[in-house]
Amino acid sequence: MGRFNAGVVNWARMYDCYSDVDRVPELLALVEREDDAEAWTELGYRLVLEHDLLSLAGLASLPRLVRLAEGSTQARHLAGAIMERAASHHDGDEQLADSAEVIAEFGALLDRHLQTRPADYLVTFRALLAVREQYHWANVLGDFADDFYELACPHCTVEVTIAIGGHGRYAAIRDWHLGDIERRDLRPSPAEELSGVGRWMYEIAVRDGEAVLAEGISHLFGKAECPGCGSVFTIADEYEAANCPVLR
Repeated sequence: MGRFNAGVVNWARMYDCYSDVDRVPELLALVEREDDAEAWTELGYRLVLEHDLLSLAGLASLPRLVRLAEGSTQARHLAGAIMERAASHHDGDEQLADSAEVIAEFGALLDRHLQTRPADYLVTFRALLAVREQYHWANVLGDFADDFYELACPHCTVEVTIAIGGHGRYAAIRDWHLGDIERRDLRPSPAEELSGVGRWMYEIAVRDGEAVLAEGISHLFGKAECPGCGSVFTIADEYEAANCPVLR
Protein backbone atom coordinates (compact mmCIF):
# COMPACT_ATOMS: atom_id res chain seq x y z
CA MET A 1 0.00 0.00 0.00
CA GLY A 2 3.01 2.30 -0.40
CA ARG A 3 5.23 4.23 1.98
CA PHE A 4 2.28 6.25 3.27
CA ASN A 5 1.03 3.53 5.59
CA ALA A 6 -2.38 4.16 7.16
CA GLY A 7 -1.19 2.38 10.28
CA VAL A 8 1.44 4.98 11.11
CA VAL A 9 -0.57 8.14 10.47
CA ASN A 10 -0.34 10.59 13.33
CA TRP A 11 -4.01 11.51 13.43
CA ALA A 12 -3.37 14.03 16.19
CA ARG A 13 -1.97 16.31 13.48
CA MET A 14 -4.50 15.53 10.76
CA TYR A 15 -7.21 18.16 11.12
CA ASP A 16 -10.43 17.73 9.18
CA CYS A 17 -12.59 20.50 7.74
CA TYR A 18 -14.21 21.00 11.15
CA SER A 19 -10.78 21.32 12.82
CA ASP A 20 -11.26 17.99 14.59
CA VAL A 21 -8.63 15.23 14.69
CA ASP A 22 -10.49 12.29 16.21
CA ARG A 23 -13.70 11.92 14.22
CA VAL A 24 -12.28 10.90 10.81
CA PRO A 25 -10.44 7.77 12.05
CA GLU A 26 -13.63 6.74 13.86
CA LEU A 27 -15.67 7.15 10.67
CA LEU A 28 -13.10 5.28 8.59
CA ALA A 29 -13.19 2.38 11.02
CA LEU A 30 -16.98 2.38 10.80
CA VAL A 31 -17.17 2.24 6.98
CA GLU A 32 -14.48 -0.44 6.95
CA ARG A 33 -16.81 -2.59 9.05
CA GLU A 34 -20.05 -1.80 7.23
CA ASP A 35 -21.45 0.35 4.41
CA ASP A 36 -22.91 3.14 6.54
CA ALA A 37 -24.52 5.89 4.43
CA GLU A 38 -24.50 8.49 7.21
CA ALA A 39 -20.84 7.84 7.95
CA TRP A 40 -19.93 8.29 4.28
CA THR A 41 -21.83 11.58 4.15
CA GLU A 42 -20.08 12.90 7.24
CA LEU A 43 -16.69 11.78 5.89
CA GLY A 44 -17.34 13.75 2.75
CA TYR A 45 -18.04 16.90 4.73
CA ARG A 46 -14.98 16.43 6.92
CA LEU A 47 -12.47 15.55 4.20
CA VAL A 48 -13.28 17.95 1.36
CA LEU A 49 -14.97 21.31 0.95
CA GLU A 50 -16.25 23.26 -2.02
CA HIS A 51 -13.99 25.70 -3.85
CA ASP A 52 -11.09 23.25 -4.06
CA LEU A 53 -10.45 23.09 -0.31
CA LEU A 54 -9.01 19.92 1.19
CA SER A 55 -8.21 18.92 4.76
CA LEU A 56 -5.05 17.19 5.94
CA ALA A 57 -7.31 14.39 7.11
CA GLY A 58 -8.39 13.95 3.50
CA LEU A 59 -4.85 13.21 2.38
CA ALA A 60 -4.26 10.98 5.40
CA SER A 61 -7.39 8.99 4.52
CA LEU A 62 -6.34 8.14 0.95
CA PRO A 63 -4.75 4.72 1.65
CA ARG A 64 -7.77 3.44 3.53
CA LEU A 65 -10.19 4.83 0.96
CA VAL A 66 -8.24 3.29 -1.92
CA ARG A 67 -8.26 -0.04 -0.07
CA LEU A 68 -12.06 0.14 -0.04
CA ALA A 69 -12.49 1.64 -3.52
CA GLU A 70 -12.52 -1.63 -5.49
CA GLY A 71 -15.84 -2.58 -3.94
CA SER A 72 -17.22 0.76 -2.77
CA THR A 73 -18.56 3.53 -5.00
CA GLN A 74 -18.53 5.94 -2.05
CA ALA A 75 -14.86 5.27 -1.33
CA ARG A 76 -13.93 5.59 -4.98
CA HIS A 77 -15.77 8.89 -5.38
CA LEU A 78 -14.41 10.35 -2.17
CA ALA A 79 -10.83 9.38 -3.01
CA GLY A 80 -11.37 10.95 -6.44
CA ALA A 81 -12.67 14.18 -4.88
CA ILE A 82 -9.58 14.32 -2.67
CA MET A 83 -7.29 13.85 -5.68
CA GLU A 84 -9.08 16.57 -7.64
CA ARG A 85 -8.18 19.02 -4.87
CA ALA A 86 -4.59 17.85 -4.45
CA ALA A 87 -3.21 21.03 -6.05
CA SER A 88 -4.92 23.26 -3.48
CA HIS A 89 -3.24 24.78 -0.44
CA HIS A 90 -3.41 22.13 2.26
CA ASP A 91 0.06 21.97 3.89
CA GLY A 92 0.11 18.27 3.14
CA ASP A 93 2.82 18.02 0.51
CA GLU A 94 4.71 15.40 2.50
CA GLN A 95 1.65 13.20 2.89
CA LEU A 96 0.87 13.55 -0.81
CA ALA A 97 4.43 12.66 -1.86
CA ASP A 98 4.54 9.68 0.49
CA SER A 99 1.29 8.34 -0.95
CA ALA A 100 2.66 8.08 -4.52
CA GLU A 101 2.28 4.29 -4.65
CA VAL A 102 -1.24 4.47 -3.27
CA ILE A 103 -2.16 7.06 -5.90
CA ALA A 104 -0.69 4.88 -8.66
CA GLU A 105 -2.72 1.94 -7.38
CA PHE A 106 -5.83 4.13 -7.38
CA GLY A 107 -5.13 5.15 -10.98
CA ALA A 108 -4.98 1.54 -12.09
CA LEU A 109 -8.25 0.84 -10.29
CA LEU A 110 -9.95 3.82 -11.96
CA ASP A 111 -8.73 2.75 -15.40
CA ARG A 112 -10.13 -0.74 -14.90
CA HIS A 113 -13.44 0.75 -13.81
CA LEU A 114 -13.61 2.99 -16.90
CA GLN A 115 -13.33 -0.04 -19.15
CA THR A 116 -16.55 -1.45 -17.69
CA ARG A 117 -18.33 1.63 -19.16
CA PRO A 118 -19.95 2.52 -15.83
CA ALA A 119 -22.77 4.97 -15.16
CA ASP A 120 -20.29 7.19 -13.31
CA TYR A 121 -17.91 7.31 -16.27
CA LEU A 122 -17.26 11.08 -16.23
CA VAL A 123 -16.70 11.15 -12.46
CA THR A 124 -14.18 8.33 -12.83
CA PHE A 125 -12.54 9.93 -15.86
CA ARG A 126 -12.03 13.18 -13.97
CA ALA A 127 -10.58 11.34 -10.99
CA LEU A 128 -8.10 9.59 -13.29
CA LEU A 129 -7.11 12.96 -14.74
CA ALA A 130 -6.34 14.14 -11.21
CA VAL A 131 -4.27 11.03 -10.52
CA ARG A 132 -2.23 11.97 -13.60
CA GLU A 133 -1.80 15.47 -12.07
CA GLN A 134 -4.05 17.06 -14.69
CA TYR A 135 -5.83 18.91 -11.91
CA HIS A 136 -7.17 21.67 -14.13
CA TRP A 137 -9.01 19.40 -16.55
CA ALA A 138 -10.11 17.14 -13.71
CA ASN A 139 -12.03 20.07 -12.25
CA VAL A 140 -13.48 21.70 -15.38
CA LEU A 141 -14.16 18.91 -17.88
CA GLY A 142 -17.85 18.37 -18.56
CA ASP A 143 -19.82 15.81 -20.53
CA PHE A 144 -20.14 18.12 -23.56
CA ALA A 145 -23.90 18.08 -23.39
CA ASP A 146 -23.97 21.86 -22.81
CA ASP A 147 -20.45 23.08 -21.99
CA PHE A 148 -19.14 26.63 -22.17
CA TYR A 149 -15.60 27.90 -21.67
CA GLU A 150 -14.77 31.60 -21.28
CA LEU A 151 -11.36 32.85 -22.34
CA ALA A 152 -9.58 35.92 -23.70
CA CYS A 153 -8.36 35.99 -27.27
CA PRO A 154 -4.54 35.89 -27.09
CA HIS A 155 -4.29 38.48 -29.86
CA CYS A 156 -6.93 41.16 -29.18
CA THR A 157 -7.92 40.15 -25.58
CA VAL A 158 -11.66 40.24 -26.36
CA GLU A 159 -13.64 37.86 -24.16
CA VAL A 160 -14.63 34.80 -26.20
CA THR A 161 -17.23 32.20 -25.29
CA ILE A 162 -16.47 28.67 -26.49
CA ALA A 163 -19.53 26.43 -26.76
CA ILE A 164 -19.24 22.65 -27.11
CA GLY A 165 -22.50 20.80 -26.76
CA GLY A 166 -26.15 20.67 -27.70
CA HIS A 167 -26.28 24.39 -28.56
CA GLY A 168 -23.48 23.98 -31.08
CA ARG A 169 -19.71 24.03 -31.29
CA TYR A 170 -18.61 27.58 -31.83
CA ALA A 171 -16.70 30.64 -30.63
CA ALA A 172 -18.79 33.74 -30.01
CA ILE A 173 -19.08 37.07 -28.25
CA ARG A 174 -21.57 36.83 -25.40
CA ASP A 175 -24.02 39.72 -25.37
CA TRP A 176 -26.11 40.33 -22.25
CA HIS A 177 -29.29 40.88 -24.27
CA LEU A 178 -28.70 39.02 -27.55
CA GLY A 179 -26.89 35.93 -26.31
CA ASP A 180 -24.00 34.49 -28.29
CA ILE A 181 -23.35 36.62 -31.37
CA GLU A 182 -20.75 36.65 -34.15
CA ARG A 183 -20.50 32.87 -34.01
CA ARG A 184 -17.58 31.09 -35.64
CA ASP A 185 -17.57 27.31 -36.03
CA LEU A 186 -14.84 25.51 -34.08
CA ARG A 187 -12.18 23.51 -35.90
CA PRO A 188 -11.79 20.13 -34.16
CA SER A 189 -8.37 18.60 -34.06
CA PRO A 190 -7.93 15.45 -36.15
CA ALA A 191 -7.04 12.50 -33.93
CA GLU A 192 -3.58 12.15 -35.47
CA GLU A 193 -2.75 15.77 -34.61
CA LEU A 194 -3.65 15.55 -30.94
CA SER A 195 -0.74 15.39 -28.50
CA GLY A 196 -0.04 15.32 -24.78
CA VAL A 197 -2.97 15.12 -22.39
CA GLY A 198 -5.47 15.87 -25.17
CA ARG A 199 -4.38 12.79 -27.09
CA TRP A 200 -4.45 10.66 -23.94
CA MET A 201 -7.97 11.86 -23.04
CA TYR A 202 -9.21 11.26 -26.57
CA GLU A 203 -7.73 7.77 -26.81
CA ILE A 204 -9.22 6.69 -23.47
CA ALA A 205 -12.67 7.96 -24.52
CA VAL A 206 -12.42 6.17 -27.88
CA ARG A 207 -11.19 2.98 -26.23
CA ASP A 208 -14.23 2.96 -23.97
CA GLY A 209 -16.76 3.79 -26.67
CA GLU A 210 -17.52 7.26 -25.29
CA ALA A 211 -18.15 8.91 -28.67
CA VAL A 212 -19.65 12.17 -27.36
CA LEU A 213 -16.79 12.66 -24.93
CA ALA A 214 -14.19 11.90 -27.60
CA GLU A 215 -15.77 14.33 -30.06
CA GLY A 216 -15.95 17.02 -27.38
CA ILE A 217 -12.29 16.55 -26.55
CA SER A 218 -11.33 16.87 -30.22
CA HIS A 219 -13.11 20.24 -30.26
CA LEU A 220 -11.74 21.38 -26.89
CA PHE A 221 -8.19 20.66 -28.07
CA GLY A 222 -8.93 22.04 -31.50
CA LYS A 223 -8.88 25.63 -32.77
CA ALA A 224 -11.21 28.61 -32.62
CA GLU A 225 -11.46 31.78 -34.65
CA CYS A 226 -11.80 34.96 -32.62
CA PRO A 227 -15.02 36.78 -33.59
CA GLY A 228 -13.32 40.07 -32.77
CA CYS A 229 -10.07 40.01 -34.76
CA GLY A 230 -10.31 36.84 -36.82
CA SER A 231 -7.15 35.29 -35.37
CA VAL A 232 -7.03 31.53 -34.82
CA PHE A 233 -5.84 29.95 -31.58
CA THR A 234 -5.80 26.59 -29.81
CA ILE A 235 -8.67 26.55 -27.31
CA ALA A 236 -7.19 24.25 -24.67
CA ASP A 237 -3.84 26.05 -24.63
CA GLU A 238 -5.41 29.44 -23.94
CA TYR A 239 -7.95 28.16 -21.44
CA GLU A 240 -5.37 26.16 -19.53
CA ALA A 241 -2.87 29.03 -19.50
CA ALA A 242 -5.44 31.28 -17.84
CA ASN A 243 -6.87 28.76 -15.38
CA CYS A 244 -4.37 26.01 -14.62
CA PRO A 245 -3.30 25.96 -10.94
CA VAL A 246 0.33 26.56 -10.16
CA LEU A 247 1.75 23.29 -8.84
CA ARG A 248 4.13 23.56 -5.92
